[in-house]
This record gives sequence, C-alpha cells and structure tokens, in this order.
Amino acid sequence: MSGTIRLTAAQAMVKWLSVQMTEDGERFIDGVWAIFGHGNVAGLGEALHGIGDALPTWRGQNEQTMAHAAIAYAKTKRRRRAMAVTSSIGPGATNMVTAAALAHVNRVPVLLIPGDVFANRRPDPVLQQIEDFDDGTVSANDCFRPVSRYFDRISRPEHLLTALPRALRTMTDPANAGPVTLSFCQDTQAEAYDYPETFFEPTTWYIRRPEADRRELAAVTEALKAAKHPVIVAGGGVLYSGAEETLAEFAATHNIPLTETQAGKGAVDWENELNFGAPGVTGGDAANAALAEADLILGVGTRFQDFTTASWTAFANPGRKLVSINLTGYDAAKHGALPLVADAKVTLEALGDALGDTRYADQDKGRRAKWYEETDAVMAMPNSDGLPSDAQVIGAVQRQARPDTIAMCAAGTMPGALHTLWRSSVGGYHMEYGFSCMGYEIAGAMGIKLAEPERDVICFVGDGSYMMANSELATAVMRRIPFTIVLTDNRGYGCINRLQQGTGGAEFNNMYKDSNVEAQPEIDFVAHAASMGAHAVKATDIADLEAKIGEARTRDIPSVIVIDTEAVTGTGAGGAWWDVAVPEVSDREEVRKARANYENKRQLQHVN
Repeated sequence: MSGTIRLTAAQAMVKWLSVQMTEDGERFIDGVWAIFGHGNVAGLGEALHGIGDALPTWRGQNEQTMAHAAIAYAKTKRRRRAMAVTSSIGPGATNMVTAAALAHVNRVPVLLIPGDVFANRRPDPVLQQIEDFDDGTVSANDCFRPVSRYFDRISRPEHLLTALPRALRTMTDPANAGPVTLSFCQDTQAEAYDYPETFFEPTTWYIRRPEADRRELAAVTEALKAAKHPVIVAGGGVLYSGAEETLAEFAATHNIPLTETQAGKGAVDWENELNFGAPGVTGGDAANAALAEADLILGVGTRFQDFTTASWTAFANPGRKLVSINLTGYDAAKHGALPLVADAKVTLEALGDALGDTRYADQDKGRRAKWYEETDAVMAMPNSDGLPSDAQVIGAVQRQARPDTIAMCAAGTMPGALHTLWRSSVGGYHMEYGFSCMGYEIAGAMGIKLAEPERDVICFVGDGSYMMANSELATAVMRRIPFTIVLTDNRGYGCINRLQQGTGGAEFNNMYKDSNVEAQPEIDFVAHAASMGAHAVKATDIADLEAKIGEARTRDIPSVIVIDTEAVTGTGAGGAWWDVAVPEVSDREEVRKARANYENKRQLQHVN
C-alpha cells in the first residue's frame, strides 16, 4: 500500500515535472528559466535549488525573452520537448503575456509559472498587486487567460494533483498544444501537504497521431481525383508531424507542385523540382502563379493565414476547391475548406494509397527556373558603392550557408525577404511569423541552438528589433551558446515605413529621420554587443560580411556582425497584395489614390 510524502507545493511541482518523460526517455520539461522575485523566490526558488540537475534552472535577463527562448526550443524540438518559465508577481508576470500570445498563435507548448498574490489574502494589497475593485478573485495573472491554452490558479497545494496532469495533457496534445499558465499563489508555494507517493512515479507522454475519418478521407480523395491542377500548401504541421519525407514522396508520386508557408518552409529541400517556393504576400512568382491557376488547394498543417493567401486573392481560380488536412478541426474547416482532421503524416500516407497511380500533368516548371534566376539577380554581389539591400545581405549569408545552417528571424523586412529568397535545406528555416514579434530573434536563436547544438544557427535581426530585446545576448555569452547574429542597420523601421508609403501615408515616425527627435541617434551596435561579452564587428561591405560569417563559426560565444543597409528596396522580387485598410477620407491625394487601389484589390478577394 502506497504512502505519502510531505512536501511544499513548490517542491511537489518541481519533483513531479522532473519525472514527466517523452517516449524517447527524456524529460519533457527540459528545465526552468527563472527570474526570482517576491512571489516565487522563497517557494519555487528554494524548490528548484533543492532539486538541482534533476530539473535544471537557468537565469535569463527578461521574462518575455526567457519565454521566447523556451518557445524556440520547443518549436525546434518539433513540440516533443518543452521548457518552463517562472517569474515573480506583477511586472515579472505580465512581461510574459506577450510570449504567451506568441506561443498561442504558433501552437507551441511552453509552461508559464508566474507567482501570484496570497491565497489567504491576509497581507493584501501586497507589493505589485493589481486590485480589481469589483472582483476579489482577479489578479494581474488573469491577463494570461485569453492567451493560454490551459489556465489554472494554484491556491491550494492539492490543486497540483489535477492541474499538473491537465497542463502536460494540453502541452502534449498535438491538436491543442500551446502555452499553459499555472498561476501559483506565493503562500501556497510554501504550504506543505501530504502527497501520494504514486503521484511522483515517472510518466511517459506520447504524442498521438489521429487517423482520418473514413468519410472525410473518401470526400477528399474524390475531390483530388476530380482535380486537374492541384497545388499543395505545406504548413508547420508537416514539421510537427515529422512528415517531411512523406510529403516529398506524396508530391513526387502524384506530380503535385508544393509551396511552403513561413511555418512550413524547410519541410522539403528547395532543390526539389516540385518545390515552387513561398506563397502569398511574402511569396515568389512561381508559387503564386501556380496557386492562381490551381483548381484544388491542398493545405497540409496550415491555418491559411492572410500572408499565405495574399488576403484571399492568391487562390484566384473561381472554381477552385479548398482542402485542409489539420489536427485541429477549427483550422481544418476555415473558409469553407473540405476538412480532413487528422495527423499530416498518416493522412498523406492514406491519401497516397487511396489515389493509387493517379498522376497529374506537369505544371510549368520553367516558372521555377525563371524565379531562381530573378532571385539570383537581387541577391547578387552589389556592383555599386551604395549601401546594400536586405536581399544582398541574404545573398551573402546564403553563399556561406552549409547544409546544417538554420536561418531564423521574426519581424520587420527580413521575414518577408527570407521567405521569398532563402533557399532552405530540410529543417533549415525557423521563422516566428504567426505573431511576428519584434524581440524574438536573439532569444529565439539561443533556444534553437540549445535544442540543436550541432547546427549552424544564423539569426537575422534589424536594428529596430535589436533595440527592443537584446539582453539574452548576455545569457548566451554566459552559457557559451554560440550562434551568429547578422544585424542590419537601416536606422529605423524600414519595413513599416515602406508599408506606410504604400498605403498613401507620409513618412512619419518610423525612420529616425522622420521622427520627432532633437538629435539623430548614432547607435554603436558593435560596442553595445561587445559590452555584453559577444564578439562584435562591423562589416564594411557584402564581401566583408561573407568573410566574417565564416570566421564566426570558430567561436564558442555569439558573434554579432553589424552591416549598414538601405531601407528603400525591401525584398526586390515577388510578393502579392496584402489587405491593409486605407482611410476612406483624407486631405492627402496619395491616400485617396491608395484607397482607390485598395477598393479595386478588394474585389479580387475570394472568401467563402
């Protein structure tokens, strides 16, 4: 007959987390990022110290960026492993809300454990406590509710007996994966309870592979057999399912061209002749031309975000059908799609069997060759003395890339340029574009390198995003986590400045030159990065950038390479319309013209 073990609630939490295993025999929660303060230092801090390497603790510099590193780690591990992040109450907790939203949008598991106020309410209001005048149960941590896949407030020690299994069940559910928030009252953390010993027996969590409903499979098979020109849109679900090879084989067997979303890029090697590249707003001409003609769009693990669909103008064939293979019924049924709610890998296998020897006619592969000729030109070495474009910076990095290189980014010009231009090997691309969160890049690169230490990680970041969140660079130096940062300095928010002008707006408050400042900043990014211990240099031109990228791989600390770029050109190739509302009334002729163009484009939207 099993007995009990007396532990504080915090001790019980970390002990339980330390024995939750993957089917490969590893801890599912591979450690805890922590910044301590009142609300978690006495309870969780003591518990984490006591458990030691059985559940290691890592110190970061900012709660949001620690969570970004944890999210990047889980995404790189294809959601097979994850991390936890703990904070104090108040601003430490609310700093993590943005990261929770990012994880929620991207369907990536992370365990957030913010400290909370006293469950017994005796010392209320405590330092940093948010008081709701009309609801005594509310704390700042209620901000996590809309951006968590599962939320619970631990106000009794025995709550852990139900809350912790629910948390892991959510994080390991491929259809429901995302952020879990366990708001942990600070007095509860320190309170003791007699827990059943059986609660701490090791548990193995399996990632299930739901198979297709036979009726949905039959309907999709019938639709595919009736199609003449199908095109695949591969999303992040292909990677999370481990369906990369299955997708490539399916496309080859049936001669179906495929395109890759931001989340799905790297599912199939760029050199595969059926890989037509990126679709939509940040897409290339080859992919968008194929999608415009397609009579059936087969989405695999994608949520059909507006950039993928060019705000629902990319799928221009008026008779086209939309099919969506997705683990989540919510995503599978979007925009009137014929849903197939199941795992990508097993579904592609089943569809392949059902289609038999069905093989479609060749689509114009000359478009693909022409597209790569065009992108060769925009990424080529500059032939003038002016500042290089972002595309030319990408070209320099591409020429130095290796088969094991992972290119990563998150916001600004570079995500669109990389999606359009970067030529990725399988698994060689990591983009946070579901939330397009400035400040993800450096912490994210660190999380990727932790997940795949043998890979060559190159982080693209603009000066604006670097200024938002750079402090985890110091963490990477302290922990000797090497990766390369290519920091493009165009002296402002060049990407949004182009959008501002593209919608008829005047240049205003985006570039430093157009902002209400007394003096133009001269930021020494090299000195700043070096002050945190990174190896930091400035590249004088594209050739110098290439040389410095090669040198960076020899170091055991992060390398930061700064290069000045121009802010006007943008990608320089590809692209499609994006629905950004333009004011109906304005004194400016440019805005009125942009509104007229906007109204014309809206007529092309094909939304079910």
